[in-house]
Amino acid sequence: MQPRPIESADHAAILSLNARFVAVLSPMDGAHLAHLLAQPGWHRAIGPVGAPHAFVLVLREGADYASANYRWFADRYARFAYIDRVVVAPEARRAGHAAALYAGAFTWARKDVSVIGCEYDIAPPNPASAAFHAAMDFVEVGRQHLPGGKQVALQARQP
Repeated sequence: MQPRPIESADHAAILSLNARFVAVLSPMDGAHLAHLLAQPGWHRAIGPVGAPHAFVLVLREGADYASANYRWFADRYARFAYIDRVVVAPEARRAGHAAALYAGAFTWARKDVSVIGCEYDIAPPNPASAAFHAAMDFVEVGRQHLPGGKQVALQARQP
């Protein structure tokens, strides 16, 4: 399946998917989701409207977003895209959804940014995310400690 724009009918399912993986993401309620979707970027889902199997939220520079990880990229890159979160339902894993979402984001970002960034947890470790991002040709460009004890590896690549 191809990535498609996120629709309002997807919001409940997206919030549910996010809640399932909040340990490796950040919490998100309906107001926060609506705020992120209103920011400049590329926000897509895969799967039926109202019941997506996967989604990605990608923000451009200049977004109204206080995330420490987004701010790290904003402090270092003038024109960038930041993958805030990508989530695939467990029952839809290994179907290529995350790779399709990233490929779409790379194509979209290639038009006018030189860097696409993201991060994954290294404390506590997230080896599946580390392997996926290495396979997608991301390289580590920094690390930072977050409130609550998390440490992340900040990743970047050309789109």
